[in-house]
Amino acid sequence: MAKAKTKDSANVAVNRRAGFDYDLGDRYEAGLSLIGSEVRSLRVQGADVSAAWVDLDPRGEAWVRDMRIPHLNHAAFGHAETRARKLLLHRAELDTLRGAIERDGMTLIVTRCYFKDGRAKIEFALARGRKKVDKRGAIRERETEREARQAMRRGRG
Repeated sequence: MAKAKTKDSANVAVNRRAGFDYDLGDRYEAGLSLIGSEVRSLRVQGADVSAAWVDLDPRGEAWVRDMRIPHLNHAAFGHAETRARKLLLHRAELDTLRGAIERDGMTLIVTRCYFKDGRAKIEFALARGRKKVDKRGAIRERETEREARQAMRRGRG
C-alpha cells in the first residue's frame, strides 16, 4: 500500500520573489525555535517569508527577522507576529556564514519555510542583490527558455 503524503513534506511558505530580486548562492537549512501557538499557526495558516532575512548577532547567534506568522483567534496565548526567532545552526555553519557576509558583502534571504519530521525548518540562501539591469536580463533569459520549450513542443506535435 502506498504511503500517504503527509502535511510535513509540503511547504508552509515560499519566497518566490527571492530568485528575482537576488542572485542566490549556497542554501542552508536551519531549525526554528518557536512557541506553541506559532507552531500551530504555521500548520493551520502558514506564514509570510517574503520580507524575511537572517541576522547574525555579535554573540554568535542567528535570528530570522520579519517573518510573519499570523495569530490564531482561538489560541490559549498569543505571540507577536513578526518577532525575531532564533535559528538552530551549528557553530561551523555560523562561522561560514559570518565569513561570507563580512568578506563578500552578501546577505541571507529566507527562501522557504516547511516542516521536516514534525519540526519547523527554514531554508535560506546567501544572496547578492540584483540591480534593475540584471533583473531585465533574467526576464530575457526566462522568456527565451520558455520560447525554446514551446518550439520543441510544436515540433513534436
